[in-house]
Amino acid sequence: MDEKTTGLINPLSLARRRILVTGASSGIGRATAELLARLGASVIVAGRDEERLARTRSSLVGDGHSQIAFDLSAIDEIPGIVARLAKEGGALSGIAHCAGVQAGRPMRIVDQNFMDDLFRVNVQSGLALARGFRQRGVPASGAAMVLVSSVSAFVGQASNVVYCATKGAVVSATKALAVEFMRDKIRVNCVCPALVETEMADRFRTTMSDEQWQGYVAQYPMGIGQPADIANSVAFLLSDAARWINGTTLVLDGGLLAG
Repeated sequence: MDEKTTGLINPLSLARRRILVTGASSGIGRATAELLARLGASVIVAGRDEERLARTRSSLVGDGHSQIAFDLSAIDEIPGIVARLAKEGGALSGIAHCAGVQAGRPMRIVDQNFMDDLFRVNVQSGLALARGFRQRGVPASGAAMVLVSSVSAFVGQASNVVYCATKGAVVSATKALAVEFMRDKIRVNCVCPALVETEMADRFRTTMSDEQWQGYVAQYPMGIGQPADIANSVAFLLSDAARWINGTTLVLDGGLLAG
């Protein structure tokens, strides 16, 4: 049942929309896929691990969901994959690009391979998805794309220079994509989370002592975030409730940068 049958209007409804979610095996991507399904979307969950994707897919409410495994580091293959998804299942109303990698390394030991790996997954994969989304016949009317950056785009962090640079690039790319895609009425926005309770955060915690971890968490006035906190904002930006929002960056940090 939707607003046509109930007579109610819900600008957050994603009924009859087909949305691709990357990084859907866990964390923010999984939470996003689950929320979009609850809002009525037909969700395509994407990642590298078929088994973990299947678990995410089985957790989605509603019908019409699917999964696809592909490697986001294979940049030149991504546009073709997006085009095939549209050809086989129908135009895409949205892409939520939640996949990414976080790795810190002091600049004195950074090498070309390290930089290439982070930029390939955190920056180039999103641009390749955007390229695929822009192809004829791929985007549905009122389509939107949401990229996931980080508050690391706005603060300096020792031993995290390359990661910060990749996330800053996502913010800049969002603005440029929004301008270029405006003629096709495709909106592009991004969210910038701070630390969220995910597997990535767990790995980050192992690099600290308990005392260091408690000191880090104490910087967050509202505590560290949950994947659902990010999923809520991604869903909003994909929905008609955000139809007049384009090229923006939404910081989701529990008040971290305000202090």
